[in-house]
Amino acid sequence: MIEIKHPQEQARLRRLALAAQGLLQAQPYGRGLAGARKAINHIGYVQIDTISVVERAHHHVFYSRVPKFKPAMTNQMLLNGDIFEYWAHAAAFLPIANFRFSLPYKHAIKSGQTHWYRTRDQKLMGELLARIRSDGPIRSRDIETNTTKGAGWWDWKPAKKALEQLYMEGDLMVSAREGFQKTYDLTERVLPSHVNLQMPSMEEFSAHIVDQQLRCHGLASLKGLTYQRRNAELRKAVKALVNERLAQRTLEQVQVSSGEVFILETGAFERPLPRLNNRMLILSPFDNSVIQRERLKALFQYDYRLECYVPEAKRQYGYFCLPLLFRDEFIGRVDCKAHRKISHLEIKSLHLEQHNFDEDLVIAAFVDAITQFCHFQQCDSLSLTKAHPKHLTQHLHSALKPLE
Repeated sequence: MIEIKHPQEQARLRRLALAAQGLLQAQPYGRGLAGARKAINHIGYVQIDTISVVERAHHHVFYSRVPKFKPAMTNQMLLNGDIFEYWAHAAAFLPIANFRFSLPYKHAIKSGQTHWYRTRDQKLMGELLARIRSDGPIRSRDIETNTTKGAGWWDWKPAKKALEQLYMEGDLMVSAREGFQKTYDLTERVLPSHVNLQMPSMEEFSAHIVDQQLRCHGLASLKGLTYQRRNAELRKAVKALVNERLAQRTLEQVQVSSGEVFILETGAFERPLPRLNNRMLILSPFDNSVIQRERLKALFQYDYRLECYVPEAKRQYGYFCLPLLFRDEFIGRVDCKAHRKISHLEIKSLHLEQHNFDEDLVIAAFVDAITQFCHFQQCDSLSLTKAHPKHLTQHLHSALKPLE
């Protein structure tokens, strides 16, 4: 086991993790639609979230890695059959090439080994399937509309639950999305013909997880490899595979100062890594690189919490504070709100933590990042309400003046 003791070694681990996530390079996957397709194939999933104070998380994750990405490209990939929507550790878009690895969870729900809803209305589910089979795809709003207009179809709540149950069991897929309005269709009508539908063995599933996690994260803890997966048999298989590969010396372990142990491919620690540049990235709270908070703290000494779930009086940084990555360190967070009716981005608060970088360099990087982020929100002006440390406020106002 390699013990990480020196700051340079810690920095190398950080860079290994960030490079694997595509966050150090200018365009690691290319640009636009083709770049977005390559990005999700590499990072494995993009989490979907409903919060919309700024551009939604699933678009934000692509934006952070793919120049010229536009939010409409996500639905385009769905329509093209490049990605599909299902459950990872949360609702997510996933590469279509990984479709077969969604089958075990679908089977577990359908067979009653695990539950999505405790009770399911098989009669209503059958009626919905028959309706979709005969009349074509159905939008979630179709059920709502029929109910509110008293069209005599189904009550919304039971029908919505039945629709989601069919989706989680695998009989239905999301064929298109308009914002948060989903269109459901029969799985056989949505899936491209080339997709592998063979149920993976536990050995195949565990190998897929280990390989994919090490590819997209560079290094992972044993717990992190099966992050939020509650399948005890799968966790056991992953642990056995890791131990086997450690014995074969195709994997090795490193231990950081906190005592946390990470697994990585043998020799990965010595590989050449991308050079650092003075770029700042404003990341989503649901970004793949920060979603595992314990890992984030162990690797980057960055204690991050999404405060929209915290009572307002107890919030320290703001409702939807976004992590700030500068070079290979997380150095602060910014709480923003897009006022879409007036095309204005409000920086409610900017908090920079203590760091060893040149102050002017950091401010210049932030101004560049927030300018691009403002355009991504389709806003044409921005304002800064408060900043920490306070002495930066005037400097920031001056730097941001052209956009105010």
